Amino acid sequence: MISRVDVDSHLQAVEQALIAMRRSQSRRALAELAVPAFDVLDVVEAAERAGVQATVSSVASALHVDQPRASKLVTSAVDSGLVARVADKADGRRVLLVRTPRGRATSAELHRARQAACAAAMADWTDEERVVFAQLLGRFVAVFGAR
Repeated sequence: MISRVDVDSHLQAVEQALIAMRRSQSRRALAELAVPAFDVLDVVEAAERAGVQATVSSVASALHVDQPRASKLVTSAVDSGLVARVADKADGRRVLLVRTPRGRATSAELHRARQAACAAAMADWTDEERVVFAQLLGRFVAVFGAR
């Protein structure tokens, strides 16, 4: 049986791992991929995969920022040629966000780079460990991100 002390120590270990991961992303492992325009690109791509329309409001919600900050981030992505603003055909007053061809190519490059960084970090793991980790991390992020 797992004691309360064991549970608490595991929670502390997860918290410390999250902190370490955030620090390594900002300093080394994925720092070159941590560009605000890429965050917008990821949100727009996720909306496309889900079959929903991306807007500045949905970017604000997904990135947990206010509307003015989201608007600046979207402008950066547009200025970088990664995302385009298009009028909603159903409501001309509404502006939708779509990935440009350059944005789609950049998304593919980002996926390759992120997956390569993950593969390097798990190079000495077994296939089973990778599968279990992916399943558990997916469950964790789904619940953690919904809060």
